[in-house]
Amino acid sequence: MENVFTVGRRKEANARVRLASGNGQIIVNGKPIAEYFAGSILQKVYMKPLEITKTSKKFTISVKVVGGGQVSQLKAVIHGIARAIAKQTPSLRTILKKAGFLTRDARAKERRKYGLAQKARAKKQSPKR
Repeated sequence: MENVFTVGRRKEANARVRLASGNGQIIVNGKPIAEYFAGSILQKVYMKPLEITKTSKKFTISVKVVGGGQVSQLKAVIHGIARAIAKQTPSLRTILKKAGFLTRDARAKERRKYGLAQKARAKKQSPKR
């Protein structure tokens, strides 16, 4: 089996995922994923695509993730892992698609408009009382 390379994205976070046959080890930015995304709740989330497809011990996954916050990085990693599994085994694509792991969440921070206050939709305060 050859390596599969994919990209997962969420907000400002980008995750480059490399999937190879192996023993189920997942490395994120040089650390084990349980150390990088500490906490039992986060652990349940990133294991979902592997549990649904029953491939948790089948692949070794290496991820480089940059940008965004912790949750955005986690969602980007999940998106990249799901895309890699779908690319490696096309028969699992329908399972991942139904679970919503292949859909790119396009929501991002709205840009600030000139002439307004500090935030994207904030208006300047009126001086009249």
